[in-house]
Amino acid sequence: MPESLLQRRRLLLAAVGSLALILLLGRFVLGAGTTTTAASLPPPPVAEAGVTGLPSSRVVVDVVGAVRRPGLYRLAQGSRIADAVIRAGGATRKADLAQVNLAAPLVDGEQVVVPTRGHVGAPAAGGGAPGAAAAPVSLSTATLEELDTLPGVGPVTAQKIADFRTKHGAFSSVDELDAVPGIGPKRLEQLRELVVP
Repeated sequence: MPESLLQRRRLLLAAVGSLALILLLGRFVLGAGTTTTAASLPPPPVAEAGVTGLPSSRVVVDVVGAVRRPGLYRLAQGSRIADAVIRAGGATRKADLAQVNLAAPLVDGEQVVVPTRGHVGAPAAGGGAPGAAAAPVSLSTATLEELDTLPGVGPVTAQKIADFRTKHGAFSSVDELDAVPGIGPKRLEQLRELVVP
C-alpha cells in the first residue's frame, strides 16, 4: 500500500508540475503575443499624428454639378479630380466629363464642377467668347487650354494663373486674379463675368 500511495503522490506531483509548466508556457506565449501587439501599437499613434496634421495629409474639396452625391469630401493629399468625382458617387448620365480635367491634382479648398452636357461642352467647342459667355471658366479647376480661351489671357498668363493657384490654393474670389502677375484691374474687370472662383 505505501508503495501505491507513493506512486499516486508522484503522479499527482507530476500532474501538478505539468499543469504549472503549461500555465507558465501559456503565460509566456500569451505574453509574447501581447508584446507583439504592443510593438504594433506605436504605428497607429504615428498615423494619428498624421491625422492631427490634417492640412498636410488631406485636402477638402467641394464637388458640385452632375454628380450623384454633391458635397464636401476629404481626400488624401495627391488625389486627382477623378478621385473626388468617384467619392461623390460618380458622374451622372448628363455629365460632360470631357470638360473636366480628371487627371488634375486636387487643391485644398477647391470646388470641383462637373458640368452637364450642352451647358459647357457644346458652346465651348464652338469658340472662345460664346463658350465663355455660356459657362464661366472655373479659376480653380480650369486647364491651361481653358484659361487660354479667355480674352486677353494667352498661354503665359494662363500658366501664371495655374502657378498662382498651385502656390496659394484654390481661388476663393475672382478678385484674387488681381494678385496674378500680368492681370491688372482693367483685365480683371474684363474677365469678371467670364470666370468663377
